[in-house]
Amino acid sequence: MRVKNKTVVVTGGGSGIGRALCQAFAAEGARGVVVSDIDGDRAAQVAADIGGLAVAADVAVEADVQRLVAEARAAYGAIDLFCCNAGIATEGSFEVPDDQWHRIMQVNFMAHVYAARAVLPEMLERGDGGFLVTSSAAGLLTQIGSAPYAVTKHAAVAFAEWLSVTHGDQGLEVFCLCPQGVRTAMMAQFEDESAIGDYLAKVAVEPEDVAAAVIEAMAEGHFLVLPHPEVADFFQRKANDYDRWLGGMRRFQQSLGKG
Repeated sequence: MRVKNKTVVVTGGGSGIGRALCQAFAAEGARGVVVSDIDGDRAAQVAADIGGLAVAADVAVEADVQRLVAEARAAYGAIDLFCCNAGIATEGSFEVPDDQWHRIMQVNFMAHVYAARAVLPEMLERGDGGFLVTSSAAGLLTQIGSAPYAVTKHAAVAFAEWLSVTHGDQGLEVFCLCPQGVRTAMMAQFEDESAIGDYLAKVAVEPEDVAAAVIEAMAEGHFLVLPHPEVADFFQRKANDYDRWLGGMRRFQQSLGKG
């Protein structure tokens, strides 16, 4: 899939990976880029920079997602690629309060379901369209120190897989972005609050590197988008010997002082 002369919607587009995606799609010649973010001012700034459309929306609210899609179609017509990129992180275990579990589940997982409900029927009817889910390496592996992040990112990968299996022969191209450390405000949060931040900082790439990986993977038709190639090796080790991988992760956790 290529975005030249196509309409793209990006959630979480006001900063980080989302902003880099918007900039990359505009540079690739997209006909229209819709920049959505819960922070309307940030969305407006990115949209102004690339000549796109800004739509403030909270992806945890299905009515907001429906409105976002309606405004995008009103401005540019059919949506060719929808990027479910917005995400949040919180540290903690099963003891994290219910309201925090609910919020991260809504943003990191249910937002993808809401977007699918809003855009996929039309894409499937015309037999053409793209759907990008931004998950994380944590969705293929795990996230030390954050049960909510690991669980919701696993759910995002599972939903993307299901969409590809179920609708991949109907003209729908599904992509699942699973980066490791990326120099964004979210990574800074882990750096401030967790020893895992030290590790992530060592392997971190820039948001622009992630966007370039997305462009390349879409052009080549790859489901998994891995800006950190080593994640594929880790994932393979997990599949080859689950027990050994779990033991290795426990040792890694202890080395970070989290065990």
